[in-house]
Amino acid sequence: MNSSTEVRNRDWYKRMSFYQIWIRSFADGNGDGIGDLYGVYDKLDYIKSLGVDGIWFSPIYPSPNADFGYDISDYKNIHPEYGDLDQFKKVLTRAHELGLKVIMDLVVNHTSDEHPWFIESRKGKDNPYSDYYIWRDKPNNWDSLFEGEAWEYDKVRGQYYLHIFAKKQPDLNMDNPKVREEVKSIMKFWLDMGVDGFREDVINFISKKEGLPNGLPFLPAAKGMSHYKDGPHIHEYLAEFRKVCDEYDCFQLGEGPMTTVKSALNYLTGPTKSLDMMFSFDHMMADCFFTEYMHRPFSLVKLKKAFTKWQKALDGKGWNALYIENHDHPRIISRYGSEHHWRESGTMLAVSYLFQQGTPFIYQGQEIGMMNIRLTSIDQYVDVSSKTNYNTYHLKESVEKRLQRIHVSSRDSSRTPMQWDDSPHAGFSTVEPWFFVNSNYKKVNVAAEEKDDDSILNFYRRCIALRKSSETLIYGKYNEYFPKHKELYTYERVLNNERYLIVCSFSRLPHRMRIPDSYKGCTGEMVLCNYSDEPLKDNWLKPYEARVYKY
Repeated sequence: MNSSTEVRNRDWYKRMSFYQIWIRSFADGNGDGIGDLYGVYDKLDYIKSLGVDGIWFSPIYPSPNADFGYDISDYKNIHPEYGDLDQFKKVLTRAHELGLKVIMDLVVNHTSDEHPWFIESRKGKDNPYSDYYIWRDKPNNWDSLFEGEAWEYDKVRGQYYLHIFAKKQPDLNMDNPKVREEVKSIMKFWLDMGVDGFREDVINFISKKEGLPNGLPFLPAAKGMSHYKDGPHIHEYLAEFRKVCDEYDCFQLGEGPMTTVKSALNYLTGPTKSLDMMFSFDHMMADCFFTEYMHRPFSLVKLKKAFTKWQKALDGKGWNALYIENHDHPRIISRYGSEHHWRESGTMLAVSYLFQQGTPFIYQGQEIGMMNIRLTSIDQYVDVSSKTNYNTYHLKESVEKRLQRIHVSSRDSSRTPMQWDDSPHAGFSTVEPWFFVNSNYKKVNVAAEEKDDDSILNFYRRCIALRKSSETLIYGKYNEYFPKHKELYTYERVLNNERYLIVCSFSRLPHRMRIPDSYKGCTGEMVLCNYSDEPLKDNWLKPYEARVYKY
């Protein structure tokens, strides 16, 4: 263990890149059709080969899977479908031997309604767990983000309980100091085992306003959010959790839905600093409004504005967590790229974010260019939010149009089984998987891309290696050029006398590259390009071309 001063000055995570594993769909190691820790163990060498330095596990705890792991029934164990604690320790030990750090998902805004705490709490007001959750005789007007109203009546207790997410995800009462002690105990359990930190789920929601007042009535689906986002005691409670982590050489990454730059800085800097990084959502709204279900045409200008806003705001103060895919969003090529120009747009999108200032996160399958799945019926989807959206909104539209909305928005698209090869079930399992495999697996798979020097997979490896080789690409200052350009994203990284210029074309057609005035007359070396053949003449870029120049 380190002293508190030494731990607060840690910044090893700034040099790293992480690989996110949503375990149920990663690799089936015991032949039951469900991804597990046995499969993870078998793939650790592959993960290391990408050049990443760590793994983020989405929840692997026991869960009824109402929200696929984010409804936890036991915080100190492993879901039996995924293995057990001994197998997790085996994975952890091998990962550390390979130089990979491991972080866990900490989900403490809510539990499962099958957690022992809730089972006891619902029995009545006179037991030790009575106030572990938020109970009321009369509900307010808040909405759940997943399933209708935010209050569910419990016949056993004779009261309503709060659930900001699914009905089977009752919110914990973090105002109860006993609950906060439970959270600290959970953290110590995993840190003592050797994990290296936590990604803390919707952590800015854990403190609710006293009295739980009604929300503004004209905010559908978000009614009440202003009373629990960045709540009144949030920094006080997170300071308690930070104190635990200060005893270990670990780091904390928060997820902050609807977080603004201003509020994020309160978590990442100054006397209220309680997190090392925060996942923001602004850049994931470039083709939608508020949520992917409210789809809009993709706007590169909107994407660039979000990227640059966070880069500028955190420069010299905090540190960005960089990502373009995870388990909560549809696949990025299907959103911001082009399925027709699959390889070109998949590699360009990698360049668009991996060389910004921050710690990159790569989601399983992103590195091979996995794309959205299109199922023929809502009954084939399993995501609770997708089903709710389909059955709640736009009910006057045709079935086909409503299903198309699910095709472009469903979280299930990022949760299809990992495509390892072109054998049956994409090499994910030897039996029928728990969920549908994307039909494009014959072309889009790890084995095929391993053999192709120009594949998306091998391009990700080159990007990660280039980033790791350069202090400028890790620590350098970020500047954007031509922010209003609707087809090109151009930015630089600068440190001392070294500069990198990054140019990404989001165009389906050839497009002329614009050279910033400060680079005209300078001689640079093109150190990375997602096309291997000869470039077009006169600074013309090919469709979805990406270039990195070093000066």
